[in-house]
Amino acid sequence: MAVRYSQTDNLSSATRIPLINEDQEDEGHLSKSLNHLETFLRIFGLCQYSFLSFTLSWLSFLLLGIALPVVVIKYFSYCPDCKKYQISSFELQVLVFQCLVAAISFVCISHSLRKYGVRKFLFVDRFHGHMAQFRDEYVKKINGFFRLLAVWLLPFLVLKIVREAARVIYMPHHSWGQSVAIPIALDVSWCYSITIYLSGCALFNLVCNFQVIHFENYGKLLERDLDVSQYIEEHIRLTHYLSKISHRFRIFFILELLVVTASQVVALFQTTWNSEIINLVNGGDFAISSIVELVGLVISLHAAAKITHRAQGIGSVAAKWHSLVTCASDDTSQVEISRNGGSSEAANLGHLLHITYSESDLEAVDYVPVPTTTQLASYMSTYHKRQAFVNYLQSNPGGFSVFGWRIDRTLINTIFFLEMSLVFFVLGKTITITQHTA
Repeated sequence: MAVRYSQTDNLSSATRIPLINEDQEDEGHLSKSLNHLETFLRIFGLCQYSFLSFTLSWLSFLLLGIALPVVVIKYFSYCPDCKKYQISSFELQVLVFQCLVAAISFVCISHSLRKYGVRKFLFVDRFHGHMAQFRDEYVKKINGFFRLLAVWLLPFLVLKIVREAARVIYMPHHSWGQSVAIPIALDVSWCYSITIYLSGCALFNLVCNFQVIHFENYGKLLERDLDVSQYIEEHIRLTHYLSKISHRFRIFFILELLVVTASQVVALFQTTWNSEIINLVNGGDFAISSIVELVGLVISLHAAAKITHRAQGIGSVAAKWHSLVTCASDDTSQVEISRNGGSSEAANLGHLLHITYSESDLEAVDYVPVPTTTQLASYMSTYHKRQAFVNYLQSNPGGFSVFGWRIDRTLINTIFFLEMSLVFFVLGKTITITQHTA
């Protein structure tokens, strides 16, 4: 464990006071947050560290996520006198895609957690280093994981309960017990499956946010008069972690994109092709499930694009740093003044190096903090090292990639236009044929 010291400028190193208790307290907060996260994942069967937990997790998923809704829909929820409020094909297709997206998260996330554990999966184990200075940020991001789930899951759970309540009112069964048991069973199964799906998306978002912390802190290294090779070594470490994240989540990302796209196409096809009246009772599940699946996809795309843009922004930060340091080092007297804290231009370097994003960015208020550097030597060898460092960063931008395709704004725009083309194709086929038939 790293030992921090409380000191002032007038105290010598011999009088520094170790703050071991503070380090232990910070480590305790992080361990507590990680334990809460692991407990939550265990409850939903994503942590499968033993054969017993593996068996129980899969039995719970098969029974609660698949068997229960299939049995309820197929044998208990059919109402022959309620055809106006029930379209059986809608319910089965919603269930199929609900099980698929949950299975994708369940298989991919549980496999990674079983192989690496929570700490290595999130890259916060002490063997990867640089953990002590980021403990508070880690705890905030873990708390953000639970807030993200609550913000998106609870409103849709309320909508699902309202929809099932409307179904009981308009589609009564032979007994009140059956009328109450059916919506409760469907709500529990839906909440279980959707929580697993959104947990996988939120975990991917959490992993990316942890790396965003490191990339945003990377500019602070330029405050320190370090050798350029140390900057390159740190960047290699960060890009290596990004390549690991890309490798672990690429299958999850591709399957999620394909299944959610197929779900939206089927939902659009069914609602535009069907000649019966679509209302809240028979089409509510389509609307709720489609929106939830899109939310999970947007969370994943947002996280992937955010870490990619933070990684690519390092090159421009280093280029500005190199330019300003080179210009300042031309005047030897100015460098000496700046070393004594008297140069107004050096004092403004931090302001010039700040990056402000436009309103079209994913998070307009975010920026990469880049501090000033006023203690670099003005020798040609140092200049060439800095130039090589900038060339290296610009040639190795990094980011989340899927089989070589980097997830950034360009690729997201491409995905968006492909999805829109598919939507218009389905609308052209269904609406045209329906009008012609009528």
